[in-house]
Amino acid sequence: MSVELRAVLFDMDGTLVDTEGMWWEACVAVAAELGLELSEAEIDHVLGRAAEHVAAHLLRRAPSSPAPSSPVPDALSPPAPDARPVPADARPEPADARLTEVGVRLIEAFAERIAEGVTPLPGAIRLLDDLGAAGMPVALVSASPRQIVDMVLRTIGAERFALVVAAEDTVRAKPLPDPYLKAAAALGLDPAVCVAVEDSPTGLAAAHAAGCRVVAVSDAMPVPYDVLIVDSLERVDLPLLRRLAGGRTSVG
Repeated sequence: MSVELRAVLFDMDGTLVDTEGMWWEACVAVAAELGLELSEAEIDHVLGRAAEHVAAHLLRRAPSSPAPSSPVPDALSPPAPDARPVPADARPEPADARLTEVGVRLIEAFAERIAEGVTPLPGAIRLLDDLGAAGMPVALVSASPRQIVDMVLRTIGAERFALVVAAEDTVRAKPLPDPYLKAAAALGLDPAVCVAVEDSPTGLAAAHAAGCRVVAVSDAMPVPYDVLIVDSLERVDLPLLRRLAGGRTSVG
C-alpha cells in the first residue's frame, strides 16, 4: 500500500549517536561488580534494551541474586529424576529493590561515559536538518532514560525534534511496539505513515510491530521482515524515505 510520509521516528543510541559502545561498557562494568563476565552472546539482552531489562538479566545470572520463590536443587544434592536445567531467562525475576538498585547503577555508569562527550554518527545531523528544512516532523524514540536522552540532546539539539519518547514514557519497552505507538499517537498520526530509523534487532522489532516502515542502519544484521537496510545515514535522504513510505525498499 502506497502512503504519504508524514513523520520520521529515530532511535538514538547507535542510530544518531555513537553511544552503543558506551552502553556496552557500562553494562560490562556493572556485571563485573556483580561478579559476572558479560559475553557477546548476551548482546540481544543489552543493546537497544531498557536498563530494567538489563538489570533483570544480570541479576538472574548473578550468584548473589535473591533465592527464587520455588526451591532450586543444591549443586551438591542429587537432582530429582525429572530435573532439568533452568535457563537463566526462565528464572524468577529478582526482588524489586535489588532490580531498582542495579538499574540505577547501570544508568549512572552510562551517564559517566556520556558526560565525556558523544559523537553524532555520519549523516545524522545533515539528515535531521534536511528533514527540518522540509517541514517533516521528527521524533526521538529511545530506550534510554530521560536523564541520558537530555544529555545527548545537548549535542544533537533538542530543537531538531518535535517530541521525545524516553524509557519512562511507556510501561513496556522495545522490542514491544509501545514506544513507537506512543510517538505516532503524540504526533496525531497512524504509524503506517511514519518511517522509523533503527539499528538494533530490538528496535527494529518494536518499529515493525508498531506498523512503521523501517530503515535499518546496519552493515551486518539479519532481519526477518521487509525493511530497508543501509550501512550509514549518509545514504538516507528525504526522497528515499518518501519512496520507502510508498512501498519501495531499494536504495537506488
